[in-house]
Amino acid sequence: MTDRRLVGGRLDYPGVGATENGRPPAGYSCLVSQVYLGDGVALYRRVAHGILTWELQRRSGLRVRAESDVVRPGTRVVSGFGVGPFRINAPCEVVWVRRPVPGEGPQSAGFGYGTLPGHPARGEEAFEVEIDATGRVFLQITAFSMPANWFYRAGGLVTRAAQRHITSRYVEGARQLAAGES
Repeated sequence: MTDRRLVGGRLDYPGVGATENGRPPAGYSCLVSQVYLGDGVALYRRVAHGILTWELQRRSGLRVRAESDVVRPGTRVVSGFGVGPFRINAPCEVVWVRRPVPGEGPQSAGFGYGTLPGHPARGEEAFEVEIDATGRVFLQITAFSMPANWFYRAGGLVTRAAQRHITSRYVEGARQLAAGES
């Protein structure tokens, strides 16, 4: 990585890393979505690879610019959605990563990233794929957030609807990865 950062600023919320340990900070709304994707180690590894190479974000319809093609702690990424003057850019920094381990036992892989100045929200979002002891594979998306400023607070219903919509797009992207679709 070069000395030039994709975006500037610092993580702008309390509880950095909380999506990994499950305790969102007080005052932040929390959303946890879990969906069954199928069965088997091969499926688990396909989805894990897609999560850890930004493919999940791309398949959800986001434009992704990242400092690294592989998710790493400290990597900065700007995801964008919308078109023209209605494009919203969402700068984030990866705060934790869990990679798949060898073997077939229960495990999970994924990452969490937190918001940077310029993001419409303050908080963190995590994307994890888990395989249980019976070989069932699940996607879990965990997010805690609050609007970054008065403008996004004023559009609370629209902001929550947008978050639900993008979560459904992540789920669809994970299903594509699970199915091995290119």
